Amino acid sequence: MNRSPVNRKTLLIDTPQPPPSWALLERELIRVQTLACQEFFNRYFDERGYLLCLPRWGGNDGPDDAIENLTGWPILHMLGASDIILHMYKKAWEGHLRQYTEAKTTEVSIARNGMYYKEFPVMFDWFHNAEGLTVFNLQGLSNPDDLDFQRRVKRYAGFYMNEDIQANNYDPKHKIIRSMFNGSRGPLLRKATALDWAGDPIEVGGRFAPKHGERDFDEMLAHFKDYTDIVGDHPLNLAVTSLAVNAYMLTGESKYKEWLLEYVDAWVERTNNNGGIIPSNVGLDGTIGGECQGKWYGGCYGWAFTVIVPQTGASADRNAVYRAIAGFGNALLVTGNQFYTDVWRNMLNEINNNKKTIDDQIMYPHMYGDQGWYSYKPNPYSHGALDVYYWSMKRDDLKYLPVDGWLGFLEGKNPNYPVDALQRDFGTVRQKMEGMYNDSTTVDTRLSDDPMPFNPAIVKTLVELMLGGIPPRHGEPLHCRVRYFDPSNQRAGIPEDVAALVEKMTDDEVSLKLVNINPVEPRTVIVQGGAYAEHQVLDVTTDNQILSVNRSSFNVQLAPGSGSSIIIKMNRYANQPTFAFPWNRD
Repeated sequence: MNRSPVNRKTLLIDTPQPPPSWALLERELIRVQTLACQEFFNRYFDERGYLLCLPRWGGNDGPDDAIENLTGWPILHMLGASDIILHMYKKAWEGHLRQYTEAKTTEVSIARNGMYYKEFPVMFDWFHNAEGLTVFNLQGLSNPDDLDFQRRVKRYAGFYMNEDIQANNYDPKHKIIRSMFNGSRGPLLRKATALDWAGDPIEVGGRFAPKHGERDFDEMLAHFKDYTDIVGDHPLNLAVTSLAVNAYMLTGESKYKEWLLEYVDAWVERTNNNGGIIPSNVGLDGTIGGECQGKWYGGCYGWAFTVIVPQTGASADRNAVYRAIAGFGNALLVTGNQFYTDVWRNMLNEINNNKKTIDDQIMYPHMYGDQGWYSYKPNPYSHGALDVYYWSMKRDDLKYLPVDGWLGFLEGKNPNYPVDALQRDFGTVRQKMEGMYNDSTTVDTRLSDDPMPFNPAIVKTLVELMLGGIPPRHGEPLHCRVRYFDPSNQRAGIPEDVAALVEKMTDDEVSLKLVNINPVEPRTVIVQGGAYAEHQVLDVTTDNQILSVNRSSFNVQLAPGSGSSIIIKMNRYANQPTFAFPWNRD
């Protein structure tokens, strides 16, 4: 039963203030992105929610890319965009599930009976599976009460907890996911072929323009010829934990949290046993490197995964271990234990401690093979460094990051950043719309990833400035310091006419400016600690008020044309994360 928002602690702001430039730009950017998204949807999706393309299987232009065209749309809605955004991306998700259940391969054995089964990829790697969940996994921020969403959240997590006899992905004895290819039909327990990755043969020249630059199908196969070692566990599979954390935030059932921590802790132990570096292959018997001749750095997308680009003959490093960071963030989210941050920080230090001087310049390794560390570059290995800093808020964790842009603004070095960044996003939206209008592809010459460059949902700047957050990637949860709800309309998102700017953050404090740009009507906004109420708000201070809160959220009543900076004291990661909205919780 909904609780009235007046029962929540309320801060009153009645300080007249002309609307700042950043506030007007913020509101207008949300509005124009909504309009642009409608144009994009009408151009590339039909009345069923199907993407207007040739649906194919594979790592080049597969099912994941089809729905990835709507990356950012769930975030745009939870920020405060019109409900039309929610309706469109939900329609596209329903259409996506039907379209790729109906789509079947002819030569690739994995997907001959459908690319999706039980509304989930039959079996593929989590570089791509995670991308395919970029939209669905964030629906809970706006629409957790949707019954289809709830059923799917639990079913998807169950595929990795052996709750489905056809999806025996997890080995609880060795605490491994048994293959890098896994899904609703279980793990693939043989070497992958180039065809498994590339999908069925198609004509290319004159018809399609694959994003990897292949000129014919033979080059598409050649791109994946070395992508064979997929048996056993790989750090990419840690992205699976986003399914468990979603199910936990939805239901509160301990089994999801317990499985998540069991699996992440197993990877922590392997990392510690491997000198602080997360291994990129774990055998079916649980041994590090067990499916790669004992080489901890082996496996597809592993530390030694350098391949040849068929079009040019150049070598390319394709180590994707960095995406494992999602699992450590999920463990932090459900425990509040900075131990999980420490693991990744220690790995960054271990890698960069192998720096050496080459031609009078300090160089840092990014790969590891039979001859040791290689692929030395001028910049430190910094994958996940932003996450580490954001989770810890320790200043020493800035050492691998350039303190400019948003970080520079938070450090007080670039006061014009909000206006400059928001104005830049307007230009980006215009360019994307121009690209869409000039797109000459037709349904039969369009691959699933062709529309992606024209997706007008540009949310990075808004997430940083409004939420004090880092934009979620590849189906990860949203990590942010504050978020907003509209009590008048009983929905997620900042109310109409209200703008927000996170000006500074420390471990236990957030400086937030709230403005009502409407000079006629008041507005009420609920401010919550964290995306999932994981942060406990202790008290809130303005120039003339101190409000004791000791809850995960509080109300702010903004008089017409008013605004103020407020200081929020909080205890981060003090609460168990939940999808429940404030009026159903506090």
